[in-house]
Amino acid sequence: MKKHTQYIHAGSHPDPSTGAIMTPIYQTSTYVQEAPGVNKGFEYARSQNPTRQALEEALALIEEGAYGLAFSSGVAATDAVIKLLKPGDEVIAGSDMYGGTYRLFSKVFAKFGIHFHYIDLSDLNSIENHINQQTKLIWVETPTNPLMNIADIEAIAAISKKHKLLLCVDNTFASPALQNPLTLGADIVMHSATKYLGGHSDVIQGALIVNDKALRDELYFIQKSCGAVPGPMDCFLVLRGIKTLGIRMDRHASNGEVIAKFLQQHPAIKKVYWPGFTDHPGHAIAKKQMKSFGGMISFELKNDSIEAARKLLSSTKLFSLAESLGGVESLINHPASMTHASIPREERIKNGLSDTLIRLSVGIEDPDDLIEDLKQAIQLAEKVK
Repeated sequence: MKKHTQYIHAGSHPDPSTGAIMTPIYQTSTYVQEAPGVNKGFEYARSQNPTRQALEEALALIEEGAYGLAFSSGVAATDAVIKLLKPGDEVIAGSDMYGGTYRLFSKVFAKFGIHFHYIDLSDLNSIENHINQQTKLIWVETPTNPLMNIADIEAIAAISKKHKLLLCVDNTFASPALQNPLTLGADIVMHSATKYLGGHSDVIQGALIVNDKALRDELYFIQKSCGAVPGPMDCFLVLRGIKTLGIRMDRHASNGEVIAKFLQQHPAIKKVYWPGFTDHPGHAIAKKQMKSFGGMISFELKNDSIEAARKLLSSTKLFSLAESLGGVESLINHPASMTHASIPREERIKNGLSDTLIRLSVGIEDPDDLIEDLKQAIQLAEKVK
């Protein structure tokens, strides 16, 4: 089945009682049993829900996996992965990552004796050098948030298999439409389904997809025991979002290319972070493992004052100043004070995330309108002394 067909039909089965083409929202907390232990496959809604089950089937199919698990947020899904570990275990993670993931690792799980190494994952030798007997997991974002760095999933998977480690890839920025880490050797794929999977900025949700049944069972036990599950309405919204994932991602990617090239050629822009440029250090790998380069872009002004950045951020009209990404509408974000504020400034600067970096989530509006919006905002920022 071709991808665009798969997105529309994945997890969808007409309701047997009514013929409804859309999966019903099973808004229930419990299920009547015929006798103790005799049921129709559902006992209690924290453990199972038919709407969630349909979504989890869809998640597995679109990520080329065998099993999907839905969580109440992307952070909850990440939390479940780290709960596979025990005190004394070590994790290798990228030095450029979403601030919420860093906060969870450094402020929550570090207190329980799990040690995290934050390194440049494009350096395969560095990965090898950080592996020891306590290493159990490699955590990868690619493209990274917000500097758009690229990690070679296939090469890192080879390292993880050699050392019998788990490899989890946060595929939020790419989405399953552009990249499928399980086919490249990853053990777990994580999504903030809030973003491109939902696609309409109206739901908070996370997802994990795996191929291994034993690993799925471990993660399901954590999902059921810890209870960070999404409600049926949230599952319905993500199921609906997945149906248009293919056409949305095509437009996000084409608009992203137009905006990235506009910014690259603008005389007021110092640097544009987008893996579609041939001079991007990860371009060749991105071209190999992604179907296109997506709609996420970061950039810096030549006027590198925080006042100029703030002026631009507050002057756009179509690009809304907000956290999050991946919705149909375009968003503009200041990572240092918003999505990545939980990372200490010295760490951010060391990793290349400046106080003046601006991140765009390019939506599916007309690209000419988006360019005009950025032009006028940049012009206002240029006047800041």
